[in-house]
Amino acid sequence: MKLGYQTTIRDRVSISGFGVHSNAPASLVLHPADANSGVVFLRSGLPGGRERLIEANWSKVSQTQLCTVLGDPTGASIATVEHLMATLAGLGVDNVMIEVDGPEAPIMDGSAAPFVAAIDEAGVVALSTPRRCLKVVKPVRVERGAAYAELRPAERGLSLDIEIDFSVRAIGRQRKTIDLDAATFRSEIARARTFGFVSDVERLWKMGFALGSSLENSIALDGERIVNPEGLRYADEFVRHKMLDSIGDLALAGAPIIGAFKSYMPGHALNVRVLEALFADRSAYEFVEPARRQPAHAHVGSGALALATYAAEVD
Repeated sequence: MKLGYQTTIRDRVSISGFGVHSNAPASLVLHPADANSGVVFLRSGLPGGRERLIEANWSKVSQTQLCTVLGDPTGASIATVEHLMATLAGLGVDNVMIEVDGPEAPIMDGSAAPFVAAIDEAGVVALSTPRRCLKVVKPVRVERGAAYAELRPAERGLSLDIEIDFSVRAIGRQRKTIDLDAATFRSEIARARTFGFVSDVERLWKMGFALGSSLENSIALDGERIVNPEGLRYADEFVRHKMLDSIGDLALAGAPIIGAFKSYMPGHALNVRVLEALFADRSAYEFVEPARRQPAHAHVGSGALALATYAAEVD
C-alpha cells in the first residue's frame, strides 16, 4: 500500500450519457463523502419522485446477466455499475456519493477512460481516517463448468491473473496478469472497451439488452471480423476489458482487497459468487490497516496516485 489513509474526491463532478442496455439517458453527479461512508448510489427519478440510497456492496447485487445491477427490496436499482466501480477502485477512491437519475450508469465509450477523466477533473484527497482493507487469509473458489474464480492470500495489494478462451479467432485465448495500482489501471486497463457479437444482437434486443449498443461504445465482432473501423486499442483488449469488469465487481467487497484473484472465463456472476463465498467463511478473511505513510489531508495528485488496493477478474 502506498497510502494508508482513506480518500474522497475534492470536488463534485458530473457525467452524462445513456445506458448501453436501456438506451435511457443517464446523468451521474459524484459528490465528496466523509470517511467510512464508502461508495453509495443515490438513485433519483423513481416513480412518485422517490429517491433511494443503494450501497455499492456485493450483498446489494440483484442481477449479473451481462452487467452488474445493484438494487433494494423496494425495486430501486442501478445497472451497469462495473466500469465506474472499477475506476473508483483503480484510482483508490474510498468514499463518494453517486447521484444517478436513471436506471443505468452511462456506458460512455464502453471503457473506464471517461470516468478516469472525471475523477481527474474532481481531484482526489486523502482524509485523516486510516484505510481498512480486506485481507484474504484462506483460499476460496467458485466454479461454473470449466470457468472458475478464486481468491487467495497475498502479502500486499491485489494481483490479477485472468484468462479467456473463445472459439472466435479474433479473440482466441488471451491471458493477462498484473499487480494493480493506479498507474497500471490507467495505462493497461482503463481504455479497454466492452465487446459483443453481431450475431447476438437481435436475441439481446428481444431480452431487453444492448438497446443502446453501437460502434461508439462497443467492439463489435461479425464472424471473425472486427467491425470497428479504428480496430483495437490493445492487441488483447478483450481480456483487458474482462479484467476491468472484474475490478469493478470485486470493488463491491466494500473495502480494498489484499489478495490474489485468478479466473478462467470470468463473468459478473462468478465475480460476485467468489465474494459471497469469501464472506460466507469468516475464517477466510480479516480486516487490517496497512502502515500509514501519507500525511492526513494531503492532496493526492491524480497522476501520482498509486494504490495497490483492489484486484479483480472478469466475465
